[in-house]
Amino acid sequence: MEAPMDCYRVRPGTRIDLQDWDPDDKSAFDGSKSKGLKAVRKLSRRLETLQELLYAEGKHSLLIVLQAMDTGGKDGVIRRVFDGVNPQGVKVASFKVPTPEDLAHDYLWRIHQHTPGKGEIVIFNRSQYEDVLVVRVHNLAPPAVWEKRFEHISAFERLLADEGTTILKFYLHISADEQKARLQARLDEPNKRWKFNPGDLKDRAFWGDYMHAYEDVLSKTSMPWAPWYIVPANRKWYRDLVIGTTIIETLEKLDMHYPQPAESLDEIVIE
Repeated sequence: MEAPMDCYRVRPGTRIDLQDWDPDDKSAFDGSKSKGLKAVRKLSRRLETLQELLYAEGKHSLLIVLQAMDTGGKDGVIRRVFDGVNPQGVKVASFKVPTPEDLAHDYLWRIHQHTPGKGEIVIFNRSQYEDVLVVRVHNLAPPAVWEKRFEHISAFERLLADEGTTILKFYLHISADEQKARLQARLDEPNKRWKFNPGDLKDRAFWGDYMHAYEDVLSKTSMPWAPWYIVPANRKWYRDLVIGTTIIETLEKLDMHYPQPAESLDEIVIE
């Protein structure tokens, strides 16, 4: 039986056309926005418990990859879905323009050092996929270079999975109209202006090219050991619901248990 959010999972070998995926979809939840927000808060509390268990057991690790167009909601997911979790066991790694040191190494070097250790959850805010997205769209490397990277990245993720890391990858799917509205809100609201980057408008001009690049990413790199989910993200609450539910269902399948104490504690008396 499929989990409720499996309808958003990209099956390996499937050719994706993002025009077939509705960013306004909310078919996996039969309820209003207010009910959805309550469900998200409940999910956050459950995630807090599971994250503590993951950390205490120290046997598993979880890598979450978030990719989206500008304003897609990566920061919002991190704030709301992970609200209340213990920061000792959850880390966020953001990958912006590579530094000179990054460029002196292979393109996965800066990625690998941020992958999770046992008991940890790591969230990638952007990721290794920038090297087949931005690099491709803005012609920072020729096709002969970036086309090989799909295979490199899948092999890298297979290595992580074979070593015990569970991987979930979420593409936050918004429409061009929704991005326009969110960019305008950043201009119109004084407390959001700090978020506005004129460079976002440059990338917006390449919307079609980015969609084609994302279609290749989703089609070529969704694997059983590292699946992609196309998350309808025009509704922020629904986006958070899909991601939170998927993470919790995945963690619950790990069948985690608190470790037993090294010796019996029943006879200990604290004076």
